[in-house]
Amino acid sequence: MAGKPKIFIDGKGGVVGAKIASMLSRRDDLELLRIDPEKRRDVEERKKLLNMADLALLCLPSETARETPALVENPGTRLLDASPAHRTTEGWVYGFPELLPGQRQRIRFSKRVANPGCHASGFLSIAAPLVKLGVLPPDYPVTCFSITGYSGGGKEMIAEFQDPDRDPALAAPSLYALGLDHSHLNEMQHIAGLDHPPVFTPILSDMYSGMSTSVPLQNRLLRGHPTAEDVCEMMASYYEGQALVTVAPFGKNGPRLASNAFAGTDRLEITVCGHGEQTLLTARFDNLGKGVAAAAVQNLNLMLGFPETEGLDLSGPERP
Repeated sequence: MAGKPKIFIDGKGGVVGAKIASMLSRRDDLELLRIDPEKRRDVEERKKLLNMADLALLCLPSETARETPALVENPGTRLLDASPAHRTTEGWVYGFPELLPGQRQRIRFSKRVANPGCHASGFLSIAAPLVKLGVLPPDYPVTCFSITGYSGGGKEMIAEFQDPDRDPALAAPSLYALGLDHSHLNEMQHIAGLDHPPVFTPILSDMYSGMSTSVPLQNRLLRGHPTAEDVCEMMASYYEGQALVTVAPFGKNGPRLASNAFAGTDRLEITVCGHGEQTLLTARFDNLGKGVAAAAVQNLNLMLGFPETEGLDLSGPERP
């Protein structure tokens, strides 16, 4: 393409859109198309900018995101959807480059890419490789719990937690999605290749950002009956050479795992704990980093032919 790629963020007013806009605004290799704030819900104005863009990022409610591709008439406009609308939709590529063989190439050449959900990113970083490697049987009764910062709930939840007169109960972690019907479950099952959805418990914590997603396993039910250290070696080999997804050395984690250790970073790190009979795998990252915005920038880079980590922070916390 001639000149700088034109980027339109449809839905820049939300937390996710604003975060991505902030990250992209620091770059001089992109041209950001801007919509008049008073016209951000004007369909014709959005349509005009969508069709001017080389790549449009959809940071919209799911229903609006589902309707938006129909507005695109320019065959050169590529879409990257940060909403849950298209994550398992035929014709859309799942935007987790490190996850499965060939996924990076599929993203690079696709015109329609769906960014993963934050909880799903943590779960899939653990479950999908183990299924792919033949260690985790597809019919395994998988469970998962995931602790998240409140920024994932959007502007209203941020205001609720930061209100000086807030409910004292917000200081304690809270389980939610108690009907076991969280919106990320479909992609968690489908992308991992599981026969059944995991029993998934998300937990809201009194921290702005950060996430720890954990999957406990009974080793006797795994193929080959590996130990936790065996599982760690498998995961380290699977992600060898990746810049944004890494595996911590076995037994080097210290007595605790802090859920906010990777807040403010763009990386995801998997820690494997346990022994010969049971294994606990935990992915830690920023729910607004590799959980959404950093993932979107990584996908954008791949789709436009930039270095994959352009504009991203590869640093992480000091290891204990």
